[in-house]
Amino acid sequence: MKKAFTLIELLVVIAIIAILAAILFPVLSQARTAAKKTSGISNQKQIGLAMVMYAGDADDMYPRNDDCVAGSSLNPALKSAPFNATGVGCSTAPFYNRLNHFAWQKWVMPYVKNIGLFTHHGRGIVNAQTASCPTGQWSGCGQMTGSYAINLGVTGALNTYGDVSRNGAFRDSFLGGSQSSMPNPSANMLLLEIGNPNVAFAPSARFGASATRETHYPVALRESWEWEFFKPNAANTAVTNDVNGARVFGEGIVVGFADGSTKFLNVRQFLAQTPRVAEFSPGTNFPRGFTGGTVTLSGAPNTAINYPLWALGTN
Repeated sequence: MKKAFTLIELLVVIAIIAILAAILFPVLSQARTAAKKTSGISNQKQIGLAMVMYAGDADDMYPRNDDCVAGSSLNPALKSAPFNATGVGCSTAPFYNRLNHFAWQKWVMPYVKNIGLFTHHGRGIVNAQTASCPTGQWSGCGQMTGSYAINLGVTGALNTYGDVSRNGAFRDSFLGGSQSSMPNPSANMLLLEIGNPNVAFAPSARFGASATRETHYPVALRESWEWEFFKPNAANTAVTNDVNGARVFGEGIVVGFADGSTKFLNVRQFLAQTPRVAEFSPGTNFPRGFTGGTVTLSGAPNTAINYPLWALGTN
C-alpha cells in the first residue's frame, strides 16, 4: 500500500508554513530597513569626509560657490544639454548647469566621484515636480533632492551668478563659514538627511533688512522641523505625534558632523536638540516645512543658547 499525506496533514503543513511566513516576513523587512540605514550612514560619512577634504584644500573654508559650468549637470542625461551662460540652464530654468547650493553636490564631486553616494537607498532618486522644474527636479533640472542636505546656516551661500548686487547675493554664515570656526566640530551639524522631495539643503535664515551682503544663521526652529518630520492633522493646522513615513526613513535621520563623523538620530532626539522659536528667535513666523530659499527671522537670533547640534553656544 502506497503511503501518502492525508488532507489533515497537508493542512497542518500549510498552516505551519503560513505561521513561519508571518513571523519571518516582518523580520526580513526590518533587516532590509536596517541595511538601508547602514548604507545611508556610510554614504553620509563619505560625503562628510569629502567636505573635510574640501576645506583642507580651500584654506579652511567650506564651499559656497555660485557659477555655471557647461556639462556639469548631476544627471548624466543632461550633460549634453545646450549651454547658455545667460539663459536656459544657467540664469533661467531649468538650471541644469548651475553650480550653487541647489546643486551643492557638485562642489565636492572631485572628492566623491560616485554620484550614487548622494542618494539615500531608502528612497532612491527623487524627481519632484516644481514650477521651475515641471518635468522633475532630477530629470529636468539635474538636481538631487529629498536625500542628503547641506546645512547652509553654517557654510553660508552665494547667489551671485549674473548679478552680484542683488539682495542676498552674499549670504555669510554667522560663524564665518570656515571649518575651524565651528565651536564643537564633533557635535555641530554640517550635513543631514532631509526626506522633503522639494529641497536639497537645509535653508539658512536672515535677520534684518535684506541687503546685498547678509549674515545668515541656521534654521534652528523646532516647530519648522516638526512639520518636516510629523504628519499634519486632518485640518492641516498642527502636527500630530505620528512620524511621516513618506519623509522619514526608519524613524530618524542621518546627521553628518563637522569633524566628518556621522550618526543616526531618531527624529525626537533631533528635535530635543533643536531650540523652539521662543528660544532662538522670538516672534518669528516659522515655516511649516521647507520649500527652499531663505527663512526670515522676526526676532534677533540668540546664538548664545547651548544647542551644539546647530553650532549655537560654545559647548
